[in-house]
Amino acid sequence: MRSPGSDELLALWERGLGETSVERGLALLGLARPDLDADAAADLSIGARDGLLLDLRELLFGRTIQGLVECPACGDTLETETATGALRAAPAGDPLEIRRADYRLSLRLLSSRDLIAAERARPEERPALLLERCITAASLSGAPTPVPQLPAELVAAVEDRIAALDPQADIQFALSCPACGHRWQAAFDILSFLWTELGEWAARTLRDVHRLALAYGWSERDILALTPVRRRHYLGMLDA
Repeated sequence: MRSPGSDELLALWERGLGETSVERGLALLGLARPDLDADAAADLSIGARDGLLLDLRELLFGRTIQGLVECPACGDTLETETATGALRAAPAGDPLEIRRADYRLSLRLLSSRDLIAAERARPEERPALLLERCITAASLSGAPTPVPQLPAELVAAVEDRIAALDPQADIQFALSCPACGHRWQAAFDILSFLWTELGEWAARTLRDVHRLALAYGWSERDILALTPVRRRHYLGMLDA
């Protein structure tokens, strides 16, 4: 895992404004893990991808995550603070297959390729499409059976097994509202959270570049080449 430079991050953020969420995730991986080629990154399970993005987040912004969450019961806004270590999940050791009665299913974990395919489908078609893509083979009494014909309880078992095998793909954490006492589970999406943080960082950085360029006549390249510490010191002298 490498720490990208400010110029690289700004260029990626600018390109990402016109991309989908999945494409942004792959771009972030490509920047932080140049040892992973594009195909290898796209084939990572969603949980594996999110684990690497959490590594990148720690590298860029630290190991503490702060945020604001609205209570679904009373609407009050909560300030949350969570260590990134609490957002990591270990996969279960279950096999990538399910055997129930006379059914035999072979499974695989979903990847960014699958999410891209789902994004191109109509919203109402996406759950069935993802289900078919994660079931590589299905048979009933030894004969192939179409995935759409699987019973609902078996579909639920598939979803549970995939969640257990790739838990980093669906991180939930417990919240409690101090105003009304309501307790609930909230989902944490590292990709959208990191992209939002990157956008906020980009806005701050561009404002800093603007101020320093006006004050000293330096180019954007020269300013971004400064270490963050030196940049803060020059900004501090402008405020003195």
